[in-house]
Amino acid sequence: MNSTPHLHLSGCRFVAVYHLSGPRDEALARAEDICLEQTVEYPEDLIPRQDIRDQILGRVTSFEPLDDERFEARIEFPIETAGDELPQLLNVLFGNISIKPGYRLMGFELPQELLARFRGPRFGRSGLRDLLGAYDRPLLSTAIKPMGLSPAELAEYARQFALGGIDLIKDDHGLADQPFCRFEERVQLISDAVRQANHETGLNCIYAPNITAPVDQIVDRARFARRAGAGGYLVSPGLVGFDTMRLVADDDQAALPILCHPAFMGSFTMSPTGGIGHGALYGQICRLAGADVVIFPNYGGRFSFSEEECRDIIRGTECRMGDLRPIFPSPAGGMKVDRVAELCRFYGNESVLLIGGDLHRHGPNLAENCRRFAELVRENSTPAGNASKDR
Repeated sequence: MNSTPHLHLSGCRFVAVYHLSGPRDEALARAEDICLEQTVEYPEDLIPRQDIRDQILGRVTSFEPLDDERFEARIEFPIETAGDELPQLLNVLFGNISIKPGYRLMGFELPQELLARFRGPRFGRSGLRDLLGAYDRPLLSTAIKPMGLSPAELAEYARQFALGGIDLIKDDHGLADQPFCRFEERVQLISDAVRQANHETGLNCIYAPNITAPVDQIVDRARFARRAGAGGYLVSPGLVGFDTMRLVADDDQAALPILCHPAFMGSFTMSPTGGIGHGALYGQICRLAGADVVIFPNYGGRFSFSEEECRDIIRGTECRMGDLRPIFPSPAGGMKVDRVAELCRFYGNESVLLIGGDLHRHGPNLAENCRRFAELVRENSTPAGNASKDR
């Protein structure tokens, strides 16, 4: 005789926070829609068993007005709906409803039972500082560009950056494996140049090549880069997927810090009434996926992020997420040396300040330009333990 199966779930749930648009009744209907759409995706009146209703469906635990046309809903989901997989967790958080207007994921709270399934950042803030031997100040970063230069020319730029005291030198995200600048040749030459400069200065500058690539090649590129002497990786999860970045972060044969680039992620945050909040995307999700540094457009640059959106990213990089390490926010996007004091006030010490093209604007001696950048950062660093007043 066949017996009816019955669910036996733990009762442990995680929380997602959404901003929902429309008059109160419409926004409340959206909250209730999330409970169904993000779990069973099935007509509620046709759900065949009561235990599915009781244990699988999401639950609205609070619903509060933000203004007349915007409401915040907190919704709980069983941890079992996420399985043990980052893609499925993201699917529950914002899968189908990402295709509907008026829904914006603002953040989430995961219990330790679920967080324990994810390694997160391998190094985080403290681990990266230990690798660099750099404490009590913001870290300095730049990008090797422009596209079109030969690997040897780019390697000379990198050598100058390292001699000037830059902590993190990354490939520009547009450098891949083009016929005019092959990946392996570029990575080997730049790794050698940075190693030589470190030998001269006694510093521990890290070179992070762009390993964003076809998914079946990305781990091989990471392992090659490490063998060549690179000290980190640049990954664009918007192009290759968050779980691909997680795969690299978890690979013990790669095992280097990851700088996360925002290419192809912009549309997630552009609409104020849809998509994903800045802190949830650039902070929490990138941490779960293993980033140690998250690069994003700073306010006042050539992109459109606001001061409050940048503050939200900072919160996402350091909010409590079980044992997952805090990561560095790295404001970028047309930043200029003459804004260093302002950036230090706003972001404080726990940041990576990324200035690219403007380092080339202050004369032909790149190493000296970098030393001036470093000097300005030291002059404007906040005392240890003090947070930025502007934040």
